Amino acid sequence: MKVRIFVTLKDGVLDPQGKAIHHALESLDFSGVIDVRAGKLIELDVDNSVSREQIEKMCDKLLANTVIENYEIELPVAAAESAS
Repeated sequence: MKVRIFVTLKDGVLDPQGKAIHHALESLDFSGVIDVRAGKLIELDVDNSVSREQIEKMCDKLLANTVIENYEIELPVAAAESAS
């Protein structure tokens, strides 16, 4: 099963990559962009036996720095319904 994990910086944490993207957009004459926050997408292909709790542990221990980052786990629809 394919699992997506979206990792983003917490509010209040400086985002130099986001600022660089924002500046580049302005220099390319794209107006109207107020702010940019950059993050990362991690896709895992895991066996169906891997639980949401195990994926959360992966995030907490390795995939996200929970001091400065938040993460959101997106499970396939069928897997999310069976986990409920």
